[in-house]
Amino acid sequence: MTRFSTPTRAAAWRRAIVAVLAIALGGASVTALAEVRVGVSDWTGWVAWYIAEQKGFFKKYGADVKLVWFANYSDSISALSTGQLDANSQTWSDTLGPLAKGIPLKAILVNDNSAGNDALLVSPKIKSFADLKGRTIALEQYSVSHFVLYTALAKNGLKPTDVKVVNLAAGDAAAAFMGGRVDAAVVWNPWISQIENSGKGRALFTSKEMPGLIPDLLVAQDKAIRTKRKDLVGMLRAWFDTEAFIRQNPDEAIRIMSKVVGLKPADYKVFLPGTRFFDAAANRDAFDPKSAAGLVTVAPVIGGFLAANKLIDKQPDAASGVDGSLLDEALKK
Repeated sequence: MTRFSTPTRAAAWRRAIVAVLAIALGGASVTALAEVRVGVSDWTGWVAWYIAEQKGFFKKYGADVKLVWFANYSDSISALSTGQLDANSQTWSDTLGPLAKGIPLKAILVNDNSAGNDALLVSPKIKSFADLKGRTIALEQYSVSHFVLYTALAKNGLKPTDVKVVNLAAGDAAAAFMGGRVDAAVVWNPWISQIENSGKGRALFTSKEMPGLIPDLLVAQDKAIRTKRKDLVGMLRAWFDTEAFIRQNPDEAIRIMSKVVGLKPADYKVFLPGTRFFDAAANRDAFDPKSAAGLVTVAPVIGGFLAANKLIDKQPDAASGVDGSLLDEALKK
């Protein structure tokens, strides 16, 4: 999957942020097209938008939506910030960088959280986190994988300097681990399942232990929220039908999504258990500033990782990048 299997979304926090921060705000102007142009990249929670399109959920709620596919996730982030898109499918981490520079964006929906699709895999000789000290770990530097390791170490009393990180693309990291060249690797599915099925490694820590910290969002320009609010609210309503459809018709949902990304349905199934799709209740919680796993609450943790790796110069005002009013409107009866 592109969002995780190439150095784009999963791997390119640094490149994505650098690309966005290079954009001058004065040059941004949202396209004049009446439709809402929404960027989508290859991640399960975002590919699900094609279910909404194919099942007629956008039309059901009067949302004039044009899904725009990006093979390179980083390009979609730049497209949103330059006004080529009205909204984009992107992570909270990739939204905090632009917010720190004052780019006028708002998170308006949480599609999903990674809930097991990212994991720290270790060899059988490593029994606990204490055994990781001094070990070599392969991962994509400054990526979601790096953030998973950063969080896992902090939660278990270790510092980043207690391990040696080898910067490898996800597939190469998995291969290095399978070949015994490193002691551990942080990867995502399908490599997690491949490694576990091989018997050469097991998950010591997964993104399931990081509630709220890897949210995948729908992020819109302020201007689009003002001028195309009706369509965006309709899009949110369509999402909740989509989430229900995935729960109630998983096989058909898998067939639709797998076709979009060119995989066989049987191969695509591995992504669903590790993806927690957000329904209305989960979204309300995510947009609650007092929630322990809410967007505003987790922002300093994510921002801490970005700042520690010099990916941002200052902590953004996370609250300014969240707009729950569209969600409230979408859920009105």
